[in-house]
Amino acid sequence: MQETLIAAAERRASRDARHDRRFRWMLAGAGVFVLLALGGAALSMLWGGREAFATFGLDFVTSATWDPIGQQFGAWVPIYGTLVTAAIAMLIAIPVSFGIALFLTEVAPTWLRTPIGTAIELLAGIPSIIYGMWGLFVFVPMLAEHVYPWVDANLGQWPLIGSLFAGPPLGIGTLTAGLVLAIMVVPFISSVMRDVFLTVPTRLKESAYALGSTRWEVVWDVVLPYTRSAVIGGIFLGLGRALGETMAVTFVLGNAHELSTSLLMPGNSIAATIANEFAEADTDLYRSSLIALGFLLFVVTFIVLALAKLMLRQLAKREGR
Repeated sequence: MQETLIAAAERRASRDARHDRRFRWMLAGAGVFVLLALGGAALSMLWGGREAFATFGLDFVTSATWDPIGQQFGAWVPIYGTLVTAAIAMLIAIPVSFGIALFLTEVAPTWLRTPIGTAIELLAGIPSIIYGMWGLFVFVPMLAEHVYPWVDANLGQWPLIGSLFAGPPLGIGTLTAGLVLAIMVVPFISSVMRDVFLTVPTRLKESAYALGSTRWEVVWDVVLPYTRSAVIGGIFLGLGRALGETMAVTFVLGNAHELSTSLLMPGNSIAATIANEFAEADTDLYRSSLIALGFLLFVVTFIVLALAKLMLRQLAKREGR
């Protein structure tokens, strides 16, 4: 009887070990598949843009010339527009998202938290083309008539930063694209912040209140240190969305290959350039240049996410010490 039980236990242990190995190999295969897909996408875009890189070399990245008729292509204007619009979006979206998350977790009454949270999640689900159409037909006319004339007349006269806000009140432009992007990424960042703020143990906050801390001190000294890594991850998630957004930016950016310091002037981005001109690319060099732009967008996004990973690792080491 005892030998039978021992044999059954050995068979079960062998079966469990075999299943565990299979499960481990399945998970390893999933991870390798992600790496292969990522590398395949990067290499395919690099191969598709090889003619542009071979023809223009480093000038493709640094040149601001984009002339399909003369077959001269430079990516600096789309790169500049991508980075500037994303930066404007994050400058607006981060404090707004932080305020929304704090309101929902620390200030709002219980009956109000669910409706506002649901509304934010619905905003995150709206297709980007809807944001673009709303921006073009509603937001742009309002800015051109009521906001940008005041901005040009007042902020445009300031020293140092006046050139950023001086220009014709067209409505479309880099600043408008940044504002629309900010509205688009706020739901993502605020949802992540709200969820991680809810993970802070209630006892920690109650202990701080018991010691006489104000609500702001509790947030700054307890909530944020406890959730710092997750908050930064949510911010970079929103930044990745802003860098790669296509349709909404295409509607309101102006799609002009002109380099200007004014945020009121039309510009262009990598994603908008590809979306607007890929169907019109009638030569191999033109098509290769657009694919090379896609590779550059991949590189920019990869660098941003790599910096986020390094920052999170440094924070983890600091918290460990």
